[in-house]
Amino acid sequence: MLKTPYYLIDKTRLLRNMEIMAKVRELSGAKTLLALKCFATWSVFDLMQDYMDGTTSSSLFEVKLGREKFKGETHAYSVAYADDEIEEVLANSDKIIFNSISQLERFADVSQNHVRGLRVNPGVSSSAFSLADPARPFSRLGERDPMKIAGVLDQISGLMFHNNCENNSYALFDEMLTHIEDLYGILLHEVEWISLGGGIHFTGPDYPIEAFCARLKNLASTYGVQIYLEPGEAAITQSTTLEVSVLDLLDNGKPLAIVDSSIEAHLLDLLIYRESAKLLPNEGAHTYQVCGKSCLAGDIFGEFHFPEPLKIGDRLSFQDTAGYTMVKKNWFNGVKMPSIAVKQLDGRIELVKEFSYDDFVQGLS
Repeated sequence: MLKTPYYLIDKTRLLRNMEIMAKVRELSGAKTLLALKCFATWSVFDLMQDYMDGTTSSSLFEVKLGREKFKGETHAYSVAYADDEIEEVLANSDKIIFNSISQLERFADVSQNHVRGLRVNPGVSSSAFSLADPARPFSRLGERDPMKIAGVLDQISGLMFHNNCENNSYALFDEMLTHIEDLYGILLHEVEWISLGGGIHFTGPDYPIEAFCARLKNLASTYGVQIYLEPGEAAITQSTTLEVSVLDLLDNGKPLAIVDSSIEAHLLDLLIYRESAKLLPNEGAHTYQVCGKSCLAGDIFGEFHFPEPLKIGDRLSFQDTAGYTMVKKNWFNGVKMPSIAVKQLDGRIELVKEFSYDDFVQGLS
């Protein structure tokens, strides 16, 4: 049995999502690119690259990882490229998407022989959090003015829209896509490809895949374009757990269980958005607040129910911990990072990465 804490990626669960990716590609003609900002654990790219068409990135390092570890297309995007990285970005990508007309013009000469696109901000999104809302007031994410964009169409061949965030509603997706067509339709006729970004939870339960694919196919036909999707969470949802052990039990007005992990260091997105971790099973007469081992007072995974009283040494399994976790884990308090393990399709559990004190030291100076 592996020593906790560790992330456990189950390839059988991951395969379910990949099969939906393949179905979307078959029914709609759209291509899917893994969003590395959400999930970049390349140990399972051997499975994913057979069902997806490549990767999309948010930085030079992600571009290089996509090129080196994932076959297919490599799309480069960044909010802003620096002068000393642009040539390496171009050398490792098939398409480069600029966030602004300013950046497009700044790097016009060096990128003139590259496939180029521009990010467009349609002014609407599905985000429930201002922190993550790409259409928030004064957003820096993309150009909005159709007239300004029209003025640079001769320099690009594609447009990227990323305004779906945690969107599990096909009706809302359709509504926002219609808004994009109404506002930018005349521009869509002039380009060769369109990226609709990520955040569309089309691998979720009961999502109307056929209607979704028909909408994408119609969009591609109407404007004569290749459609790209950039799934992050949709690609890896429900595939991974964070396995932890109970280190201590105490009662300061309610029963508390301290585990050998930290929400601050290992599930940071939940702390940022003030959400509870998911723990299964979560039923029974015994209720505990499960807490992390860092010194942060609010290092709390949530309150959960158990059929029996917890004991020191008990193992707990936090669910759905692939997205925005391993890419955000950190060395806060020097708490040991969880190892990474993969449950192969034949049921074998393979330890693929273990972090050490040397890793902690090398991350500092």
